[in-house]
Amino acid sequence: CGLCHIDADMVSRALLEYDTENLDLLILENIGNLVCPAEFDTGAHKNVMLLSVPEGDDKPLKYPLMFQVSDLVLINKIDTLEYFDFDFELAKERILKLNPNAVVLPVSAKTGEGLEQVIDWIMKEREKLGSRLGFILISAGCAIGIGNVWKFPYMAGQGGGGTFVLFYLIFLALLGLPVMTMEFSVGRASQKSPVKAYYALEKPGQKWHIHGYITLIGCYLLMMFYTTVTGWMLNYFYMTATGKFQGLDSDGVAGQFTNMLGQPVTMGFWMIVVVIAGVFVCSRGLQNGLEKVTKIMMISLLVIMVVLAINSFTMDGAKEGLKFYLIPDFERMKEIGIISTITGAMNQAFFTLSLGIGAMAIFGSYIGKDHALLGESMNIALLDTFVAITSGLIIFPACFTFNVDQTSGPSLIFITLPNIFNHIPLGRLWGSLFFIFMSFAAFSTILAVFENIISCGMELTGWSRKKSSLVNAIAIILLSLPCVLGYNVWSWSGFEVFGGAVLDFEDFLVSNLLLPLGSLVYLLFCVSKRGWGWKNFTEEANTGKGMKIRKWMRGYITYILPLIILFIFFFGLYDKFFA
Repeated sequence: CGLCHIDADMVSRALLEYDTENLDLLILENIGNLVCPAEFDTGAHKNVMLLSVPEGDDKPLKYPLMFQVSDLVLINKIDTLEYFDFDFELAKERILKLNPNAVVLPVSAKTGEGLEQVIDWIMKEREKLGSRLGFILISAGCAIGIGNVWKFPYMAGQGGGGTFVLFYLIFLALLGLPVMTMEFSVGRASQKSPVKAYYALEKPGQKWHIHGYITLIGCYLLMMFYTTVTGWMLNYFYMTATGKFQGLDSDGVAGQFTNMLGQPVTMGFWMIVVVIAGVFVCSRGLQNGLEKVTKIMMISLLVIMVVLAINSFTMDGAKEGLKFYLIPDFERMKEIGIISTITGAMNQAFFTLSLGIGAMAIFGSYIGKDHALLGESMNIALLDTFVAITSGLIIFPACFTFNVDQTSGPSLIFITLPNIFNHIPLGRLWGSLFFIFMSFAAFSTILAVFENIISCGMELTGWSRKKSSLVNAIAIILLSLPCVLGYNVWSWSGFEVFGGAVLDFEDFLVSNLLLPLGSLVYLLFCVSKRGWGWKNFTEEANTGKGMKIRKWMRGYITYILPLIILFIFFFGLYDKFFA
């Protein structure tokens, strides 16, 4: 074309001539001097720089911009090293000083040395989700979990029903949406897993990346007990579907839960089933495994929920239960305690979205820039809220029909509801549907966090997806054993301060420490000049169509939101140890 460079407009016109749907890889060869090609965006996903040994090891000093924007630098003609004054290690050091995230590989077109590593790098480059729906369902699946299904209804019961729900929705908008948008922004801008994201965005010499490793620890900690609880759900589905509860009185049903906790082999078996199933899905790939399975599972979950809710509406106590659950009653709120209701709603709104350990950031790295991220966060929060509220629509009518205490917490799921299913027509069918719904809700979180762990393993070690999946399957099974054994073999009175078992201690570390403090780190990184900064954050978050971060939000997000998160953190510690 007579020019020294190509740009995105030229590329877009040229692509019209190609059948891009049948292309796996398209290479743009941008030949010219080392200044112009770096200054003009070609629209490429990745930039590769070729540096030949005869050009000298000082090339990075002469043309720094080219090396700063390159993802991969190939030092070619290394078979000629003995003939030229070229220091490979010095050249690599200079490149990494300009661009710490660059991958530097030695290659020789003559001997073929290093070409296999180049092919591996291309094959391991970041996968993308196949659709926007996949992104929304997977991210919502991560947020939708046990907390939505058992914790939200019983907290709403304790918090005065409709009044709690009202404050929950307010705090979800004020707390959850901004932090989720920040996690997605960090992931999408960096195109890295949480453990590497800060490296791509922080300024030289900064230490924000330390939190990246803490997010990985948080994901492991979460899975150390979440796999066991998901196993409980699967076990209860099996027992309900096979009629194990039929003919039992209330003490007999309660005894089934106690017996399960006392049997490490049973709990260990179901935990291993959960881990192997989750890792197998993730090992199949992002689109062919995680996205495909999550779409089927989440849509099935939503359909089952609607069916269960409609069945609950036909119960005798439905009107009274739904009135208690949905209609705000400020007089009842005063009886329970205004501060108690507000702080409970604030905590539930904050913790329901699983923010602070990179569980959302990873999926930000798998999407394009077609849609602004506040709007995407809103869609996910709405889906998460739909599941939480619908869980109450299922549970409250049953509680009021059978005069059951709706504030009884986890025992509501494993003792009270199985008793109810024993006393209603087609109870075995409704009970089986309920526990498969519970299993899907929990397993959706398992899959999302497993993907995070496996992706971090791939980036930290250079392993393939299958190898990272295998190693982490073994690691998670071993790490989950203390939770399995904590109710029987390893029970210890020292855990009573946290709730009574190893699970409660692990839950404390994640929910009371890593989630709030991790969210605070993401927030400060995005608003502070000493971090990524407000300008960079909003540019990334607002790229694309949809709802955007506005200038008037800056004061609240920068100065007020950090104080609210600190309040949640300290209140959680007070509530755990001193209340």
